[in-house]
Amino acid sequence: MSLLNQKTTTTSMEWDQFKSLISKLERDGEYKFCLLISVGVFTGLRVSDLLQLKFNQFIGTEFLNIIEKKTKKDRRIKINSDLKDLVERIKLKMNIADDDQFIFVNKYGTKPIDKSYVNVKLKELFKKYDIHLEGNVSSHLFRKTLGNRALKLNNYSNESIILLMELFNHSSPITTKRYLGVRNSEIESIYDSLKL
Repeated sequence: MSLLNQKTTTTSMEWDQFKSLISKLERDGEYKFCLLISVGVFTGLRVSDLLQLKFNQFIGTEFLNIIEKKTKKDRRIKINSDLKDLVERIKLKMNIADDDQFIFVNKYGTKPIDKSYVNVKLKELFKKYDIHLEGNVSSHLFRKTLGNRALKLNNYSNESIILLMELFNHSSPITTKRYLGVRNSEIESIYDSLKL
């Protein structure tokens, strides 16, 4: 929670940072957060929806079907083949026998981990792996990493903004641009383009 009049922002990771972090988390046995960050980035789901996922939702299907907690809307998400492979590989490494288990279960095995724990642990991991980002490190960086990757791959086109608006269930392209910090970067690029 931010202090009065304090501006808090979460940025995104560069794609190479993301891939490197996932590789290190898997190498170091941080399986739960390897999956949390990966699934978050590849699906664009809010953390409240991520934490409710079970392994069986990734088995024998190409699509992840959920009802979003915040919007109450149905979401159908194509499961990327790299993500599917990662989920299967990590599930084996974690020795998960029960496919109905929450992926992000707490240490007691009774319910999903808490959103506040996720944000604390992310800060610890980013410090441990010496990853520096502008702004606050929180679970919002999953969605923002996806959004900024999609924008970059599509040359920041208006069409990609519209598609991301739908993916994020935002009410307008302006909301999506603001969410991803596009307007700020466009304004900053004007200053950078000035030459003597």
